[in-house]
Amino acid sequence: MKTKIAVAKGDGIGPEIMDAVISIFDAANVPLEYLEVEMSKSVFEKGFSTGMTPEAVATIENCAILYKGPMETPKGGGVKSINVTARKVWNTYANVRKFRTLKGVDTIFSNAGIPINMTILRENIEDTYGGIEFLHNPDTAISYRLISRQGTEQFIRFCFEYAKKQGHKRLTCGHKANIMKMTDGLFLSVFYEISKEYPEITVNDVIVDDLAMKLVRFPDSFELVCLPNLQGDIISDLCAGLVGGLGFAPSSNIGDSICIFEAVHGTAPDIAGKGIANPTSLLLSGIMMLRHLGFISHADKIENSLLHTLEQGIHTGDFGDKSIPSVGTQAFADAIIKNLGQNPTEAPVVNTGTPDFEWKKPENTRTEIKIFPETKYEKATVKGADLFITTELHPKETAALIQSILPEGLTIQMISNRGTQVWPTASVFTDSIPHFRVRIYHKDADTLNRSELIRTIAKVAEVIDVEDIEILKEWGSFRGYSLAQGQ
Repeated sequence: MKTKIAVAKGDGIGPEIMDAVISIFDAANVPLEYLEVEMSKSVFEKGFSTGMTPEAVATIENCAILYKGPMETPKGGGVKSINVTARKVWNTYANVRKFRTLKGVDTIFSNAGIPINMTILRENIEDTYGGIEFLHNPDTAISYRLISRQGTEQFIRFCFEYAKKQGHKRLTCGHKANIMKMTDGLFLSVFYEISKEYPEITVNDVIVDDLAMKLVRFPDSFELVCLPNLQGDIISDLCAGLVGGLGFAPSSNIGDSICIFEAVHGTAPDIAGKGIANPTSLLLSGIMMLRHLGFISHADKIENSLLHTLEQGIHTGDFGDKSIPSVGTQAFADAIIKNLGQNPTEAPVVNTGTPDFEWKKPENTRTEIKIFPETKYEKATVKGADLFITTELHPKETAALIQSILPEGLTIQMISNRGTQVWPTASVFTDSIPHFRVRIYHKDADTLNRSELIRTIAKVAEVIDVEDIEILKEWGSFRGYSLAQGQ
C-alpha cells in the first residue's frame, strides 16, 4: 500500500524542483502516491482568497500530509500569505528547520573548518503572525501580538519531546522578555515551567538580539533553539545564511492532525522554466517528511546519496566550485539517483538507527473547532482602563479635559506616547505623535464595575477621539498590564 500525500508544486521554480525531487523518490522506490492539489498564486487570481481550492483543502485534510513547493502571494490588496494561512488554518504549531554544513557549499564557517549542526524550533501560530492590525489614524498603525499560555504550552512541550526523541541534551529559549515582559515573559515562564518535567535536558535562555550576535560568532555552540513566531522566523533565516542560504534549509510544520513539508525559499521567477534551479531545500524537506512517515531507510539512503553527490563536486549554478561546470535541476537529481546506495566518505554516513515503522494517519473525528480549556485563576480585579486616543492637544490639556469628565475616584495616572510617559512628568526632549495612551485608574476601589467604566469612557469619547480601550486587570499582586517608560 502506498501512502497518499497531497502535493502542491507551487509557483515560479516550484514545479521543476518538485518534479526533480519526486523523480528521486520514485527511483528510490519510496511507496508514495502523489495527489496534486491546486494551491498557488494562480488560485488567488481565480478568486479563491485563501489561494487554495475547496477540493485542495479536502484532499490535504484527508491525506494529513502536504508537500509543497515555494508559493507566491500577490502583493497588495490585503491578500494573506498562502504559506502562513496554511500553517495557521491547520494548526501546524511547530516549525522545525535544520541547518548544517554541507560539503561543496562554501561559507566562511566551512572554510574555517567550523561545522554547524543546529535546529531552530519556531512557534508557528501566534505572535504578530495573527496579522491583526488597525489604523488608529492614517499616520498610526497598531498590531496585536497574541501569546497565549495554551498555545505556548503546546509548542514548548513539543520542543522538549523533540529534544528527547532526537537525543538532544540541551535546549535554549530565545526571547525578548527583557522588553516584552507580558508576551515574551509568558513564553519564557512557560518554557521554564515545562522544563521541570524534563530534568534530563539542560536548559538556558538568551535574549534574541544577543542570540543573533552569538549565532554569527559561535554557531557551533548551539544545538537546539526554540523561539516565538516572529523571532523564530528571523533567526531561522539568519541560520540559513550561515550554511549557504535558504536553498539548503529544510522546513517542516508539525501539527497534531496535519503536517506540511516545504521549501521556504522564494519562487525565483527570474529563472523559472530554465531548468537551473537548486532542488536541495525541497529535497531535504522531503527527507524530513519521509522520516515523519516512517520511511527511515529510504530517507537515510537518499540523504547519503545527496551527500555523496555533493562530495563529487556536482552542483547547480547557485553554489559550488566555479571551476566545475554546473548542472541543471534534473541533471542534479539524476546524479543523486545514480548515486543511490553510495555513502559519503568525508561527511558522517547517515544512519539514524531508527527502524522503519508504519505511519498512522491521525483520525479525523472533529466536527467543530477545538477550544482549549481556560486556565483557572483567582477572580480578576478591574482597576481602570487605557484609552488610546488621537489628539493634537498637549498632554496637560488632554489630562485636564478628561479628568473633568471622570467620576469621583477615577483619576488619570499617566499619559504616554509611543510607550513613553509624557504626563504628569516628562522630558522636553520626548517628541510625540498625535496618538496617546491615557491611563485612567482607581487606586482605592477593590474592583470597578466594567459596564460603568465603559459608560464613563463613552462620555470621554464624546469630547475626544477614543480609538481603542484596554481594561486594566490585576490578579492578586500580579499586574496584568505594563508600565510606560519613565513611569
